[in-house]
Amino acid sequence: MSGPMRSYLDFEKPVAELDSKIDELRTLAASGSDIHEEIEKIEEKAQQALQDLYAALTPWQKTQVARHPQRPHCVDYIEGLIAEFTPLAGDRKFGDDEALVGGFGRFRGEAVCVIGQEKGSTTETRLRHNFGMARPEGYRKAVRLMEMADRFDLPVLSLVDTAGAYPGIGAEERGQAEAIARSTDACLQLGVPNVALVIGEGGSGGAIAIATANKVLMLEHAVYSVISPEAASSILWRDGTKAQEAANSMKITAQDLLKFGVIDQILAEPKGGAHRDPEAMIATAGDAIAAAFAELKGQGRDAIRAKRRQKFLDIGRKLA
Repeated sequence: MSGPMRSYLDFEKPVAELDSKIDELRTLAASGSDIHEEIEKIEEKAQQALQDLYAALTPWQKTQVARHPQRPHCVDYIEGLIAEFTPLAGDRKFGDDEALVGGFGRFRGEAVCVIGQEKGSTTETRLRHNFGMARPEGYRKAVRLMEMADRFDLPVLSLVDTAGAYPGIGAEERGQAEAIARSTDACLQLGVPNVALVIGEGGSGGAIAIATANKVLMLEHAVYSVISPEAASSILWRDGTKAQEAANSMKITAQDLLKFGVIDQILAEPKGGAHRDPEAMIATAGDAIAAAFAELKGQGRDAIRAKRRQKFLDIGRKLA
């Protein structure tokens, strides 16, 4: 990432300072100064500083990385991995919810159903997609798509990236909790393989509603939790400023969740996070998704359901 589009998190200040120095030297080099060797040395120092920072991120820092505005979103993965994607709109009951994107396409030549939460990347798209927080009609759309996929024997891919289901009054009046429960149940009842990938935030029931899958994959610096650190801080201490302390205690990182059996695999991110090399991250995700589907291919419908059910029954029963 270069130029004015670069965005740094608070803990990345040492890297930001080095990158700023590199930009200044490149400007001098463009005017004729012979300082290429000095630029290379600072670039190496910046890369090492970035590597050291990301090798020891705290849970709160991982939360910040998972929320990075330049991190690749659901639509980026669909564009990079799904050919001939045809989106479907509406829940056939109330309306369309653009926080949840869904449709059918081809993943490496095979027909597949794709469902995912989209946060948006500009002010306009963030408002249109409601920052990835789906309303009841979004989850009912997910159920409609999963039922279609099951009917036509197509595997389901879920891309999870949400702070949680939308908590507005209208959403509650239209049955938010019931819609989430039915979407979770639809995941469990699928007779076809389903794979979920947590690409950023996996927030509460809003994430579980589409992530109850045979295989749950998670990016290295993504987070997955029953509640956001800010909300946990407000409940536990009645103080929203203790989000960092809450995050450090909640076991929300991919590394913790793999130990507990909540997820099945961690996908390594590029040095400095997925936002620094989206294309490489999407390619890595594609390989992992393909391997997960290949492992499930050819199994009968009853076996698919039974293994998925057992996977979630086993959570908490096995020692880490």
